Amino acid sequence: MYLKRIATLAGIGALFSAGLALAATLPANIETMQTKIGTVYATTGGKTVYEFKKDSPHAQRSACYAGCAVLWPPVAAPAGFVPAAPWGVVARHDGTPRQLTYKGYPLYTWSKDAKPGDVTGQGVKDLWRAARPGAAASWAPAK
Repeated sequence: MYLKRIATLAGIGALFSAGLALAATLPANIETMQTKIGTVYATTGGKTVYEFKKDSPHAQRSACYAGCAVLWPPVAAPAGFVPAAPWGVVARHDGTPRQLTYKGYPLYTWSKDAKPGDVTGQGVKDLWRAARPGAAASWAPAK
């Protein structure tokens, strides 16, 4: 019984450590959130974070400017952020702060998501998808 209790506590400790490791790797302005489509990344303000199909991963530039960036505001890298895979940054040529990336894709929020956990930008024009933990960097059709 004693050994079984130790094994259970060790398992709980390992899960707790894994959760801390995930949290430690997130940029200061990003968290995970449960939504109707599953776990997604969101800003600490609760806005779901999206990737844009027209962006090329690791291209070091965004394809969303002007009117696009009004509807899909870029997610700024937090002050003092030091890129560490899978998180990075791209410089924007419109004077806005450095934009956060996940697995090479620049990240955005959707202006029409009204409350924390909304994912109304998922699949818009088959060009936008919610950024998800562990998602493949290659583009898959938005659902």
